[in-house]
Amino acid sequence: MTIAIGATVALAVGLLGRLTGMDRDRAAYPIILMVIASYYVLFALMSESSEAAIAEAAVATVFAAAAVLGFLFSLWIVAAALAAHGIFDLVHPHLLAESGAPAWWPGFCLGVDVVLAAILAALIMTGRINARDT
Repeated sequence: MTIAIGATVALAVGLLGRLTGMDRDRAAYPIILMVIASYYVLFALMSESSEAAIAEAAVATVFAAAAVLGFLFSLWIVAAALAAHGIFDLVHPHLLAESGAPAWWPGFCLGVDVVLAAILAALIMTGRINARDT
């Protein structure tokens, strides 16, 4: 159920971005990726676990780097990183069980990540957004 709710939220974000034109800015999806990756850091800080916060910050840094590289070189990197974050959500509870994230969060975030990756890929393939800054 949490995956479906996350997917619905992502569809709403994608639709709102399309209707308002906010998704025309190449920075929109890289910024979304950085924000998504930062939530696990927030949960770790809320749990007051220094070890979890450091581990989550390291992972978030990798996704932030992918967002920057994708913005600079190709939004396909961002689409792939969003999908990869979905895979990370699947394994997260097994890697960092005491991270402070609510039990429902990985499923919700998985739904968001996969749908946003698909939306971004569709925008690139239909030419509504350029993969590269031209």
